[in-house]
Amino acid sequence: MNSPSPKTLGALKASGWQSRTVKEELRQNLISRLKNKETGFHGIYGYEETVIPELERAILSKHNINLLGLRGQAKTRLARLMVQLLDEWMPCIEGTELNDDPLHPITRAGQDLVEKMGDETPIIWMHRNDRYTEKLATPDVTVADLIGDVDPIKAASLKLPYSDERVIHYGLIPRSHRCIFVINELPDLQARIQVALFNILQEGDIQIRGFKLRLPLDIQFVFTANPEDYTNRGSIVTPLKDRIDSQIITHYPASIETGKKITRQEAAIQSGQTTVFIPELARDLIEQVAMEARHSEFVDGKSGVSARLTISAFENLMSTAERRMLLNGETETALRMTDVYGIIPAITGKVELVYEGEQEGAGIVARNLIGKAIRTLFTQYFPDPEKSKKQKEGSVFTPVAAYFEEGTSIHLMTESPEEAYRLILDGIPGMDDLLFDSSLSIQPSERLFWKEFILFGLAEFSIISKKVLESETRFSDLLSSMINLDEMEFDDDDV
Repeated sequence: MNSPSPKTLGALKASGWQSRTVKEELRQNLISRLKNKETGFHGIYGYEETVIPELERAILSKHNINLLGLRGQAKTRLARLMVQLLDEWMPCIEGTELNDDPLHPITRAGQDLVEKMGDETPIIWMHRNDRYTEKLATPDVTVADLIGDVDPIKAASLKLPYSDERVIHYGLIPRSHRCIFVINELPDLQARIQVALFNILQEGDIQIRGFKLRLPLDIQFVFTANPEDYTNRGSIVTPLKDRIDSQIITHYPASIETGKKITRQEAAIQSGQTTVFIPELARDLIEQVAMEARHSEFVDGKSGVSARLTISAFENLMSTAERRMLLNGETETALRMTDVYGIIPAITGKVELVYEGEQEGAGIVARNLIGKAIRTLFTQYFPDPEKSKKQKEGSVFTPVAAYFEEGTSIHLMTESPEEAYRLILDGIPGMDDLLFDSSLSIQPSERLFWKEFILFGLAEFSIISKKVLESETRFSDLLSSMINLDEMEFDDDDV
């Protein structure tokens, strides 16, 4: 990654290089990409028809931008990807604090250097990856942090009066001259700090204390905010909000397929987990859990359910299968439905519960969400068991239900070896016919997972009983489990 060759101001002028504002850079480079049918936001899924077109329109309009949305909606990632729309290299006057443009320096030091050395003024080149500054807004952020303040030590060491601009210690915003500057969670900034941003956004310059100094800063501002913050922790003051040209509303994935693309991209598969087979249905189930959470009466919808839930849940699911494989001394395995309970820590750590949810308990709510996800997916592949109950001649589930009505119960051990797991599921009559009649394109490696899924689905619709214990999941006849009062284990059907 070699920088361009001009190393002096004279050589830069001879090369024909022309100054452009950072917003003009973004605009022109985006225009080139659009003409070439290229996207500037790789790895962002679900926003192709909504957020990205709005963001591109804001860039074309040279707007400062506020990305408004709940947590886990890729707001910061969108801001970071804007760096790829900058020129790859940008020349600066060497030794200046604020990335001075060689043709239009704004600092006293830069102007003095050009006046003194002329065409011999040394030039350095700044890569676009270094032209991005990000600050998380917290209540302890000060004006000095963002804008700057007088530095008494600098004044003393340089023997300068406080009236000289060279004694100023510049904050993050001036140091982001000719760059992209991002403030995350803008409402968390104290109101008086937000007020300090007014003039920068409106006039493009700053004032520090009583100095007459005016710095015409060239910055692309991007803010992110969560709508919950407007009422719970703080707010964007109205005059500042008015100065932000475009407010773009983000959202969660609208479909399971979009969610799976995000999870595939973000979830970290460890080297020891490459021998774990992943049925596609398992991926669907993880995404459906998140969708159920976003509509659950126990989960605070204003807080949102981050895409990080599915990412963490999938990683936990893989680790659950890997742990079982290691304990059994096996070299490969496949995900199981019983592994799904391994994702509960990822759920409880990612959802904010309303009062009713707190009363139920985070663990029970997590199991409830898993159960609802199973119910939703089950009816997409099999007849609705609720309707099947009303059929006098029986249903496609009758052979399986009859097996348990005879008094049989099965115990799926959490850490059972592959062979024991297979023998139990293959011993249940009617399963193969049920899979065949459903016209599903099931690979041999997925067959056991689907059989287990049928058991979980029938239990969710109260065709059979399911009890989840510490080391096993037990399936039996519903009626016999109801009258067997001496068994006091936790029953998922009561959730």
